[in-house]
Amino acid sequence: MNDQASTIEIETAPNPEFAVILMHGLGADANDFAPLVPELRLADAPAIRFVFPNAPEIAVTANNGYVMRAWYDILSFEGINRRVDEAGIAQSVERVRALIAQQNARGIPSERIFIAGFSQGGAMTYQAGLTHPEKLAGLIVLSGYIPSEGLVDESFSEANRSISIFAAHGSFDDVLNVSLGEQACEFARAQGCNVEWHAFPMPHSVCMEEVEALREWLGARLRSY
Repeated sequence: MNDQASTIEIETAPNPEFAVILMHGLGADANDFAPLVPELRLADAPAIRFVFPNAPEIAVTANNGYVMRAWYDILSFEGINRRVDEAGIAQSVERVRALIAQQNARGIPSERIFIAGFSQGGAMTYQAGLTHPEKLAGLIVLSGYIPSEGLVDESFSEANRSISIFAAHGSFDDVLNVSLGEQACEFARAQGCNVEWHAFPMPHSVCMEEVEALREWLGARLRSY
């Protein structure tokens, strides 16, 4: 678990009132989404602290045991919702809660913190966000999925029962089929969450149309406080 505690922070202005904790995908690192901050063009919104944590380096079973940054082990890429590393997921949930607590200690309450992630980081966004005991500002899931609906369901947080979620996926995604994103969206809506769903003609990546849609969604919530 080398470098597990390391994070990158970017503040859009001094004295941030909000925080966005954004988790990278499998095999990437904390630098992966730092370029997103200027692309969101949030200069007219309240100040935000973007927090980009590094996942621990672990051996990933489905990649022949190759060591890479991962929020939990992937046991099989076939039927991704059926075989999950529950212990690894639980450890990463605790990591997210520790990051939230750090922001709380620095003056940003949980209700002004967004949890976000891409791919496996998006999976952790669902798992950590929907089970967090305190109300959060919202969830941002980019090309993500729910690793285990049962794991979420057994610890679903009433405080976040109606949380706002921005969920987007590529309709040409050959890594995580768009159906996985749609299933996660349907599950969250069935629990009472307010999900804004977008599908874009792209592979397992991020496009400018997605960034623009996220800018509008995030900006509206920032200005609503």
